[in-house]
Amino acid sequence: MSSLKTIGIIGAGQMGCGIAHVSAMAGYKVHIYDLSQDRIESGLATINGNLARQVASGKTSDEDRKAALSRITGSADLNDLAQVDLAIEAATEDETVKRKIYAQVCPVLKPEAILATNTSSLSITRLASATDRPERFMGIHFMNPVPVMKLVELVRGIATEESTFSSAKEFVTSLEKTITVAEDFPAFIVNRILLPMINEAIYTLYEGVGTVDAIDTAMRLGANHPMGPLQLADFIGLDTCLSIMQVLHDGLADSKYRPCPLLVKYVEAGWLGRKSGRGFYDYRGETPIPTR
Repeated sequence: MSSLKTIGIIGAGQMGCGIAHVSAMAGYKVHIYDLSQDRIESGLATINGNLARQVASGKTSDEDRKAALSRITGSADLNDLAQVDLAIEAATEDETVKRKIYAQVCPVLKPEAILATNTSSLSITRLASATDRPERFMGIHFMNPVPVMKLVELVRGIATEESTFSSAKEFVTSLEKTITVAEDFPAFIVNRILLPMINEAIYTLYEGVGTVDAIDTAMRLGANHPMGPLQLADFIGLDTCLSIMQVLHDGLADSKYRPCPLLVKYVEAGWLGRKSGRGFYDYRGETPIPTR
């Protein structure tokens, strides 16, 4: 365990619940905040379901599942974050939304609390400037799904103090995750490499080089990837893929990061992947069917 005892999670979505899950399993007290009690209830049900799956597969015991759940609370009252040692913002990948959250959360947090963001692409330095504690702010980027994926990217902003970085490192290590340290450049390491590959796969589809099935099969069997790039894009969420490509394109001003027009079209159609029922595959039936 690190010197941090209580972890606050801002956002009860897929990422927030995943971070709450692994934190509670590591022995931390966890408090989840979201705008509505319904979202919190849904998030807690997701955590319970994921823990039950881990019990069924023999990865943990039922006693540990119950103990982890007993450490997690949730509410739609911002003031309940007043006692946390580390608050991790896991809201949507939208800078305006994140800045609004910091404006509301910072006055509630105790002065010594660390504030972190789970952003997958945005500037840590710029986000830190929207808080009252840039020296106690940094990026702790978990991979999705959090309980399964071993890697966490740690990203310092220009003002992040060494003690903040050390505490974050201690915390992530206690979760039995592997740390990679990235500099504060658009999309950091994983998404700087992964998203242009996915974008290129979408261009390959857009230009008619191959079908959805042909492209995914080629990369699974030809490059030994566990999941094809278009299947992976649907899993990540096509809106998130587009948002990261836009951050890369705007931040690095290089045409190689231009989002594929087909990706833009799918997002405009509301075909965002698994979460909306349709993306490069249609998930509304028994088995996913390619949409192109």
